[in-house]
Amino acid sequence: MEQTTEYTRVFVGDTRKALDEILTRYPTKRAALLAALWMVQERHGWISDVAMAETAGVLELTPAYVKGVVTFYTMYHQHPVGKTFVQVCTTTPCNLCGAEGVVDALLEHTGCGELGATSRDGKFTVIEVECLGACGFATPVMMNDDFVEDVTAEKVPDLVKRYS
Repeated sequence: MEQTTEYTRVFVGDTRKALDEILTRYPTKRAALLAALWMVQERHGWISDVAMAETAGVLELTPAYVKGVVTFYTMYHQHPVGKTFVQVCTTTPCNLCGAEGVVDALLEHTGCGELGATSRDGKFTVIEVECLGACGFATPVMMNDDFVEDVTAEKVPDLVKRYS
């Protein structure tokens, strides 16, 4: 995944061939939108308005429709994020088990300072999410695609070191 400020087209060459293969699995181009957006994010690390327009063109959709999908799903980043994207569940069960302390510790130890900000070194972005579906293992945290259970504020320094 490259994170650049200059946009390069995604759906060309081998990536276009991969998308064309994916399209054979769906009844319509619109049905492949989530997969196509994931391809953009894998390539650039986030999905810009320019990337949404490219995706819309390739799938014969309106840019507004694509933007509506991107803004609905929390898995898509609408701005550059750190190398490690950290999601912390802060719903009621997790809050009762110390999620706010976990968030505070992550903001401190990653250097992000505030939710949604990226650390100065570009390594971390921390956000809260509504639910990670693991109430029995509070507090769950996603570190990119890695699911980490039973995180406490005391465990955060070691967790951050592991992903630095």
